[in-house]
Amino acid sequence: MSEAPELRDPKAIAGLIKEIQTLAEDVDHQITLMEVCGTHTHAVAQAGLRQMLPVGVRLISGPGCPVCVTPVDYLDRALALAALPDTTICTFGDLMRVPSSLSSLEQAHAEGKPIEIVYSPRDALDRARENPARRIVFLAVGFETTVPTIAAAIAEAEAAGVENFLILPGNKVMPPPMRALVEDQELRVDGFLLPGHVSVLTGWECFRFLAEDYNVPGAVVGFAPADVMRGVVDLLRQAKAGRAEITNLYGRVVSSKGNLVAAKMVEKFFEPVATAWRGFGEIPGSGLGLRAEFAHRDAGLIEVELPPPHEPVGCACGDVLRGVIDPPECSLFGTACQPATPVGACMVSSEGTCAAWYRHERLTGAIR
Repeated sequence: MSEAPELRDPKAIAGLIKEIQTLAEDVDHQITLMEVCGTHTHAVAQAGLRQMLPVGVRLISGPGCPVCVTPVDYLDRALALAALPDTTICTFGDLMRVPSSLSSLEQAHAEGKPIEIVYSPRDALDRARENPARRIVFLAVGFETTVPTIAAAIAEAEAAGVENFLILPGNKVMPPPMRALVEDQELRVDGFLLPGHVSVLTGWECFRFLAEDYNVPGAVVGFAPADVMRGVVDLLRQAKAGRAEITNLYGRVVSSKGNLVAAKMVEKFFEPVATAWRGFGEIPGSGLGLRAEFAHRDAGLIEVELPPPHEPVGCACGDVLRGVIDPPECSLFGTACQPATPVGACMVSSEGTCAAWYRHERLTGAIR
């Protein structure tokens, strides 16, 4: 769906900023809002929206980057699989440079390991068809938005009898870590800008627990600057009124129940499992694992030798993902850790908070 021109109109944004300033004057404490979507992270940084907010309103980033929250031992396992005979790893490109305990997919590829960049799970399935003597393992990393296409590829492999197509399950779902965030004693979040892309698939009702169980409001928003600012206005209005509701401000594409056809496809092949998130540890029900009847597609069941998991020394990516600190508060930010020489996953990924701050906000004094 095309974006309405007024969503990027400077006059419209200025009007929203003025309303935010007025609302902030009526709230007697600092309001901390969090977005949990990598696309929102970059939209906010690129448009300079954080610098437009009054002192009493703080906008922080949470675990919205799927590559960033993928734990180091997942990469360790992928590299161990790549070292097996007759096995090829297929991955999206943004995983290539993420550090594992000892190396990275990019480094292993340079050393001759069979690791290929693909643009969809279907590309990996095609590799499996073309190379029946090799085991093709697709690295299934991403949030709810990527899972239907993975499920579709598995369905096609099942129907066609392509037995050498496997996945390494690593998909995650957003509601459980958001519950962890509002229960985090180191953090106070007064409201959430909820992810638009995820909500297209899940519907907005899956976030109702924030308001009902924790009295924390949320607003589903799109990705244009005015979309984000309208979300901030909505959350400040709720704070002023003492309300906590989930509002859908992205109604042009998001419904209450989401895409039920896609959900049914996903449910056929996947089930909720506990999984680890960088910065959080293991969160119950936050991952998607293959159901038992499709265990023959699960590369995670292949026995491999793994090194002890090891995060880069000094990297504070986990704290950035939890919103406990902003990127400039990491001692490596902008010095040892830059896009050309990334130390942590948050600087590697195009959706990473550190990458967004480095490209758009490191010289603006956005940290408060």
